[in-house]
Amino acid sequence: MSSGMDDLEKKIGKVPKIFKKLAETDPDMHEMILRLDQYIWDDGALSRKTKKLIAIAIATSMRDQHAIKAQMVGAKSLGVTKDEVEEALRVAYLLAGMPAYVNGKVIEEEVM
Repeated sequence: MSSGMDDLEKKIGKVPKIFKKLAETDPDMHEMILRLDQYIWDDGALSRKTKKLIAIAIATSMRDQHAIKAQMVGAKSLGVTKDEVEEALRVAYLLAGMPAYVNGKVIEEEVM
C-alpha cells in the first residue's frame, strides 16, 4: 500500500475496497482524492480532532453507520475522548433528532 493509503488507513481505520481498486483503475483520480483528503484533514484554523468531531456529528445526522464507525475509529486514534464524542452526538441530536443520536450512541459504545 502507498504511504498515502497508509495515512488514510490510520485516519479512518480501514480503506474501503472500492478505493483500493480505484488505485488500479484510475490512479490519477485516486491520487487527487488522497491529496484532497490530506488538505481537508490537516490542522488549520480547526484542529484535526475538531474536524473529526464535526464529521461524527454529520455522519450521525445522516444516519450513515459505516461513516459513523469510520469517523469514530479515526477520532479514537487521534485521542478524541468519549466525552468529546458525546458532545458531538448531542449537537447531532439537536439538529437531526433522537434516531440520529441513538444511532451514534450505539456505535460510540462499540468503538469508544
